[in-house]
Amino acid sequence: MLHNPAFWVGVSFFGFVALLAYLKVPAALGKSLDERADAIRKELDQARRLREEAQDLLADYQAKQRQAEEEAKAIIEQARREADTMKVESERALKESLVRRSKIAEEKIARAEAQAVAEVRAAAVELATAAAEKILAARATGTTGQTLIDQSIRDLKGKLN
Repeated sequence: MLHNPAFWVGVSFFGFVALLAYLKVPAALGKSLDERADAIRKELDQARRLREEAQDLLADYQAKQRQAEEEAKAIIEQARREADTMKVESERALKESLVRRSKIAEEKIARAEAQAVAEVRAAAVELATAAAEKILAARATGTTGQTLIDQSIRDLKGKLN
């Protein structure tokens, strides 16, 4: 038996296991595995907390994004309303301006017509006076005729103006 190599392998194996047991290697190995399990558990807990925080942040950002979109829509709607109001006001102002300018133009035309009529009347009076003077001068002779002509011309000017 002492010459059998299997015997010596068995003795050395049991000696090695006894040495490991004496040095408390299985307890140290168990403790090391327990510590590793605790570290993994802590990492998993931290990962879970980080995931929850990330989900909370994502929810916050999504809420902020929705709020920003709603604000943008409100701003766009407000701008649209203001643009419509400005359009209506500018159209009204343009119409008022056109009416006012048309009225001013019509007044200028009426004044020009009145002035033209007055000038035509004045010219007609001058022509009528000159024609009457020539006719009366041709028919009336002497000092009596001249007196009648002058008096008639003065009366005619007063009646025509």
